[in-house]
Amino acid sequence: MGFLNRVRTWLSARLSERRAQLRLCLRVTVAAVLTFYISQLLHLPWALWAVLTAVIMTQTSVGKSLIATIDYMIGTLGGGVYSGLVGIFVPHNSNLEIMLTLGLALAPLAFLASLSPRFAAAPFTAVMVLLLPTITHASALQSAFFRVIEVAVGCAVSLAVSFLVFPQRAHNLVYDGAAKILIRLADILPVLVADLNAPQADTPAHRLQRHVGDAFQKLAAINIEAARERSAYLHSDPDPQPLIDVTLRLRHDIVLLGRAATEPLPPFILERLAQPIGQFAVAAREFLISAAAALNARAEPAPITQIDAAFVNFSEAFAALRRAQLLQNLPTDAVERIFALGFCFEQMHTDLATLGASVGKIARMPKSSEAKKPDAKLEEIA
Repeated sequence: MGFLNRVRTWLSARLSERRAQLRLCLRVTVAAVLTFYISQLLHLPWALWAVLTAVIMTQTSVGKSLIATIDYMIGTLGGGVYSGLVGIFVPHNSNLEIMLTLGLALAPLAFLASLSPRFAAAPFTAVMVLLLPTITHASALQSAFFRVIEVAVGCAVSLAVSFLVFPQRAHNLVYDGAAKILIRLADILPVLVADLNAPQADTPAHRLQRHVGDAFQKLAAINIEAARERSAYLHSDPDPQPLIDVTLRLRHDIVLLGRAATEPLPPFILERLAQPIGQFAVAAREFLISAAAALNARAEPAPITQIDAAFVNFSEAFAALRRAQLLQNLPTDAVERIFALGFCFEQMHTDLATLGASVGKIARMPKSSEAKKPDAKLEEIA
């Protein structure tokens, strides 16, 4: 029984980690099967294209599905109308004529697709419209008509499934992505404090910073999907941009701390600053982890009283350092790094307070069915 319980616990944890992927798997499957059934009811000649469209258009979030569907429909409609007209008015009975007609249809559509990704499906549609009749013996007009209808069916089903089958809102993905970035920033803090205290043979700070940069690129893409949801009135949440902005400012604070930690601080400076630096870093790390967990659970974040107290201690120690005129005989680059450290902690103190306010505002919004408990990883780190 003990072994079975461990297996059950392990399997439950793995499934929980892959919840978003499992939701997408189910939506894609339902969309494909339902589209095939509807295609049979409508007696569409090529159900294959409707099913493929439904599979392609079913994306990770409602916003992304909406973006993909609109763009694909625009490209398909434009490509179908133009290539259908070319097929009607340009004779293409021999292989040479088909080649010339295909080139005439594809050239402007390919140029249009290069100008705007929205028309990426147009060249593909032109090929389908002009070459399918050579196999099915339908006219170009029929081919264009059924191509548009099939894509419309696939898009409609994929959108309906995205809305109704375990819908995943892009706004919640934004919150999840921001929480993961906060955890990464929390992981970097102790590494940089160690770099300030002693030389490190192989510090992982650069690798961790690169991971944060990659995470921000993904977050920016998800935010576009969230904006599309709001523009289509599919979500009542406010713009998550303030949360993204403060998270980005915190990343800049970490970068500034990394510049100050390129070399350890002088020993007599560390003697005065090591304890307040460590105290502030620990408080900031704990708050970042708490804010990430609160963001995932749509809960109020922890108060920043510990950060306030730690910043007061650091400010007093830094001021005493300046009053003692201990920076006068240091090299210029060392003085610059020390002042960068002071500016970094000042900015981080402000940005952590702003982060707490942003997370609190999100927590006070009506909870959706997708709001979830803190991840096991967050609980473990905390």
